[in-house]
Amino acid sequence: MAQAVDSDKGLKRTLGAGNLIALGVGAIIGAGLFVRTAAAAGEAAGPAVVLSFVVAAIGCAFAGLCYAEFASMIPIAGSAYTYAYATMGEFVAWIIGWALVLEYALASATVAIAWSEYLNNLLGGSIPYEWCHSPFETSVNGVSGIMNLPALLILLILTLILIKGTQESATVNAVIVFVKVAIVLLFIGLGWSFINPSNYTPFFIPEGTPGHEGWNEWGWGGVFGGAAIVFFAFIGFDAVSTAAQEAKNPKRDMPIGILGSLLVCTILYVLFSYVLTGMANWEEFKTAGKEASVAYAINTYMEGYGWLATLISVAILAGFSSVILVMLMGQSRVFYSMSNDGLVPKVFSELHPKFRTPYKSNMILFIFVGLFAAFVPGNVAGDLTSFGTLFAFVLVCAGIWVMRVKNPELVRPFTTPLVPLVPILGMLVCGGLIASLDQNTLLIAFGWMAFGLVLYFGYGKSHSYLRKGK
Repeated sequence: MAQAVDSDKGLKRTLGAGNLIALGVGAIIGAGLFVRTAAAAGEAAGPAVVLSFVVAAIGCAFAGLCYAEFASMIPIAGSAYTYAYATMGEFVAWIIGWALVLEYALASATVAIAWSEYLNNLLGGSIPYEWCHSPFETSVNGVSGIMNLPALLILLILTLILIKGTQESATVNAVIVFVKVAIVLLFIGLGWSFINPSNYTPFFIPEGTPGHEGWNEWGWGGVFGGAAIVFFAFIGFDAVSTAAQEAKNPKRDMPIGILGSLLVCTILYVLFSYVLTGMANWEEFKTAGKEASVAYAINTYMEGYGWLATLISVAILAGFSSVILVMLMGQSRVFYSMSNDGLVPKVFSELHPKFRTPYKSNMILFIFVGLFAAFVPGNVAGDLTSFGTLFAFVLVCAGIWVMRVKNPELVRPFTTPLVPLVPILGMLVCGGLIASLDQNTLLIAFGWMAFGLVLYFGYGKSHSYLRKGK
């Protein structure tokens, strides 16, 4: 709390409630909506992806109420890491901080890859396959990828904007948010009349459908499998909480920013997914419509609306840019807090002498995220992001319950209702969605967490300011 009060040496307080809602919407509406919707429909839920968004939103609502209480009570940069540090101690905080790397850093990489896909689509496929795909991807013509250069380019541009300053970043984001929400509404409004009701039959993927053998790839299981996939689409609202130390009035504005952005986006998501799966059959999103799915649906089924596909591609590129911007900002603020606690090197908390932004952290993140974006396929990074997000949500929900038991006397400007019911439901829904992720994703994620424990015991524990009594 002393860090929050010391605004002369720390991060600059420049953000109001409107900026925070825009940051949330800026992070939420992006690859999750324009890419993961089609992926969830094709891989798991079919037209019932609409229900997948509802399930994911319910889990987010429980977690969002818990985030709102913490953000108003502990307005420090670092989001779930900071909340875990205050309630469950340094070791649990390290675990959640390491999981947040999967959320924010890999989200940036995933969206940068999607940005590259849509740029190539907008340019008519003129970028050579090998220079806009990872080495693990091969085209239908047998061309292997080398590296994803457009993804690297957008990461570099946005990193430079972040180094310049938070207010500048927020202004750029607000303009982009206005444009992309307008485009989403335009797609919903115009696309509604092109819905083919037969595409909703069957509504759930039937048992025994080829390629859908897992329990989470058909029927109601597919709805939950789809929810785990599209959960990636909701990770923006918690990114708002990483900016708590840069909010002008965090106790009032943080809950508004978190819950307001979540509500706006949930409504848009349900309507968007309903129109998209009504225009094109869900099976097309496994083949021809797998990449740049929204542009594919418009070009294929909305005759005479080619201009809308072009406009949407431009808006999506801008929208993806705002998502990457907020995710990179969120990750640098988590590392900023971890560095202030001594758990990662001091370079991550060094502020620029003029802009007062963690510029060295931004540059290191560009290299780390850039390696993922250039050399790893988007679907791998996207599912790992869902794991990191869900894991963080589970611990934040647990933290609210722990805090109510350990410190019932603390002042809470915003209070999570029905504790412990809401935190328990949040943990159950988010835990269930973790179980719904595919086995390979879970194995890689647990391997990542094990690597994090090696770093903690090898570096973090011995350098911890808490243990040194600082």
